[in-house]
Amino acid sequence: MWTHAWARALRKNKTLRYGVPMLLLIVGGSFGLREFSQIRYDAVKIKIDPELEEKLKMNKVSLESEYEKIKDSAFDDWKNIRGPRPWEDPQLLQGRNPEFLKTKTT
Repeated sequence: MWTHAWARALRKNKTLRYGVPMLLLIVGGSFGLREFSQIRYDAVKIKIDPELEEKLKMNKVSLESEYEKIKDSAFDDWKNIRGPRPWEDPQLLQGRNPEFLKTKTT
């Protein structure tokens, strides 16, 4: 009988029906969000392995050094080759002429 009264009160009272679950969602979400945002701050505090840190310091790559590597390369004879679309067969496209593909698809 006691559960019957609670079920009837839950069905009739809109505050119990909609308000309490909403408040639980807001309060629970607040605690959940706090835990997820704490992960970001904990990740900053993690120390890197000293060996890995030394490797990273030794391997310095800058824009200028990469430019010096490719400065003398000749890009006058390159060809722009279109890759296959998801519905096209990649083996069919290898080494084909684009004009041939236009006539084949139309």
